[in-house]
Amino acid sequence: MLWVSEPSTNQTSLYPASFILVGIPGLAEYHCWIAAVFGLMYLVALLGNFFLLFLVVTERGLRRQPMFLFLALLAMADLLLSSSTAPKTLAVLWSASQEISFEGCLAQMFFTHVSFIAESTILLAMAFDRYVAICHPLHYVAILTPSAVAKMGMVALARGICVMLPTIFLLRRLTYCGRRVMPHSYCEHMGIARMACVDIALNIWYGFTTTLLCPGVDSLLIFFSYLLILRSVFRLPSGEARLKALGTCGSHLCVILLFYTPAFFSFFAHRFGNGLIPQHLLILLANLYQLLPPMLNPIVYAVRTKALRQRVARTWAQVGKLCC
Repeated sequence: MLWVSEPSTNQTSLYPASFILVGIPGLAEYHCWIAAVFGLMYLVALLGNFFLLFLVVTERGLRRQPMFLFLALLAMADLLLSSSTAPKTLAVLWSASQEISFEGCLAQMFFTHVSFIAESTILLAMAFDRYVAICHPLHYVAILTPSAVAKMGMVALARGICVMLPTIFLLRRLTYCGRRVMPHSYCEHMGIARMACVDIALNIWYGFTTTLLCPGVDSLLIFFSYLLILRSVFRLPSGEARLKALGTCGSHLCVILLFYTPAFFSFFAHRFGNGLIPQHLLILLANLYQLLPPMLNPIVYAVRTKALRQRVARTWAQVGKLCC
């Protein structure tokens, strides 16, 4: 990947050895306060998702149920999504380490987007879980076996890897002309591409296409699955049965809104809001969709799922006895 313009000149790389992440342009004086908020969100996300994983792994009654296996997959995706960006973002905002190597930047971009696509796929699988549970309850146990859930998890990861692997080659082919200062708090596909001094149309169209074909298609399939669920629910004979069926979908619907709303807003704002939306607001939104769903997902399920509430209460009671 090296070229030499003249025998007497120094060897020049097609891409810089490292980038300098500036954090959130225009809000440098507030970086410490923003970092404190992001750090707290990241801490809550870590504790919540690890605790959720602990409950599912240690409670036999939970790990036999497909819904809680999906929750474990969702927790792992949330941990990867938040941990891909949060540690470096905090280091940048606290001015502890603003430099990141080019290869490290590509790796951060890769894992960030892979975890996002994997989480979107898991949310789609969870919608299928609710569809089967409500529309075909007699076949639920036969269709959604633990091995089937594990295979869906592997498909989610493989899908993310296959979609994002080409972006590494698309970014490595670009020439950056020595540009190093990146106006962002972490590395993402279009943020890196815009540092190049050559045409990036292929990167733009690939990023746009993958967004439409992954989270875009996933959200549409989730929407249609809930149309089928609602049709089935309103055919139930009693109002109590309808409310009970819809109650099982409430947590999933909350998580879907938490995940897709900031993500799609950030995506379309970055592509169509340049000049209309301040850059610092775009970067804040990009950070929020990396931290907000991982922080709130465990809380939503712990509050709205009776089995989890009981396990959480029992665990806290045991902790309280040990402390006393």
